Amino acid sequence: MSDSRHPLIEASGIRQAYRRRTVLDVERFGVAAGETHALLGPSGAGKSTLLRIVGLLERPREGSIRIDGTPVTHRDRAARLQMAAVFQKPYLFAGTVAENVAYGLRLRRVPQGERASRVASALGDVGLSEFASASALTLSGGEAQRVALARALVLRPRILLLDEPLSYLDPLIKRRLVGDFRRILAETDVTTLYVTHDQDEAMVVADRVSIMHEGRIVRTGDTDEVMSLPTTDWVADFVGMESPLRGRVVACHDDLAEVDCGGVSVFGLTPLAIGADVLVGVRPEDVTLFAGDGLPPSSARNALRCVVDGIEPRGATARVRVAADGLKLASLVSLAALTELGLAPGMPVVAMFKATAVRIGPAPE
Repeated sequence: MSDSRHPLIEASGIRQAYRRRTVLDVERFGVAAGETHALLGPSGAGKSTLLRIVGLLERPREGSIRIDGTPVTHRDRAARLQMAAVFQKPYLFAGTVAENVAYGLRLRRVPQGERASRVASALGDVGLSEFASASALTLSGGEAQRVALARALVLRPRILLLDEPLSYLDPLIKRRLVGDFRRILAETDVTTLYVTHDQDEAMVVADRVSIMHEGRIVRTGDTDEVMSLPTTDWVADFVGMESPLRGRVVACHDDLAEVDCGGVSVFGLTPLAIGADVLVGVRPEDVTLFAGDGLPPSSARNALRCVVDGIEPRGATARVRVAADGLKLASLVSLAALTELGLAPGMPVVAMFKATAVRIGPAPE
């Protein structure tokens, strides 16, 4: 973690290797109490391995795990009972929904009366109260994954582990369910480690994000900061942005700063002082392109004259790269707008974006 909040669960010096190949090398990683922290990265980055080690499901070759500052291991049953997990597939058994949700409580020998009330509460949390007596094997994929979440929440864990919980669902169900997961996690206030390769999913559910690449954490921080202000070329490419913009604050009024990015001025909000060397980021979704001389009235503080540098189709949209005196940005444009504007490489355009869309942070030393 990059700030001073005390982590509820923390991993230090974690190394893991399979068949003499190092798959994980993490100096420090922590999740603060009550937050949802997403581990984000491509397949094979080490996300699930780190989750299993943090969740005491796997023993690392090197390193330690602490809960509330106390060392714990995979043999520590009391520590493991503080956690619950949901995986890609719900693994429901034949029986009713209520029986599936109650399973962990039965293993922990929770009295039947308390068991029934806790199951009812958990099913209410995930919006499945009316399904209590239904057969678990007749549920849709989204309903089954809600049951799996209820089965974890009913245990009242201090730490919830979610390993790609929506990855096998079809896109429509996934879009509906990700918002529900965000609401449920926020309302239950459970400390959550959420593994996903889906950036949109992470941006919806997570308070903080750590991006993993080849077994290492390469960027961590608040979700908006991480997803809008890349610090390396690889991170920029992964989150769908151009390479990090470097600049220097040359003027400021209140929190509105002018940043000189190699001769091009970009205006954004930052408390950093004049003379500070900074990184500047603008998400493609926040950049609007205009062709021709007649610009519509706009409250956007930034209007940069650029040249189209490249166009990359992305289904219903296209990612249009633009450049201005060495400064490079990207814009997401609908296919209809792409045709209407007649965008093509080498074409002059104006890129407009608001100062509030600009993310500014200290440049790494």
